[in-house]
Amino acid sequence: MSKKQENEEPLMDFDLLKKLVVSIGDVSEITGVPTRKIRYWEEKGIIQSEKEGGGTTRRYNYLNIKKILLIQELIKEGFTLDAAAKKVENRMENINEVFHKLANTDSSKKDIE
Repeated sequence: MSKKQENEEPLMDFDLLKKLVVSIGDVSEITGVPTRKIRYWEEKGIIQSEKEGGGTTRRYNYLNIKKILLIQELIKEGFTLDAAAKKVENRMENINEVFHKLANTDSSKKDIE
């Protein structure tokens, strides 16, 4: 293995992304989508908040934040909410498959070393 390959950091830190959970207010600030709209999308089952204990504060993980950004972008392009949500769900499934393949490839490389 070359020196360059040994020192390269992975582009995606999957462990960090799994731990990234932010409040609905922070999601609104990050995405520019009003909290009322985020709640509505959750009521429709388009996104899901993390359930932490008995509190009522909605918190969202990285994947849901990404969904919100993609849906908002498609709505601005003229898609309906339902069409945008379906399109994003398909995209997320494809991305998820690629990340699983990458994670498996990365772990199998480590096993070989």
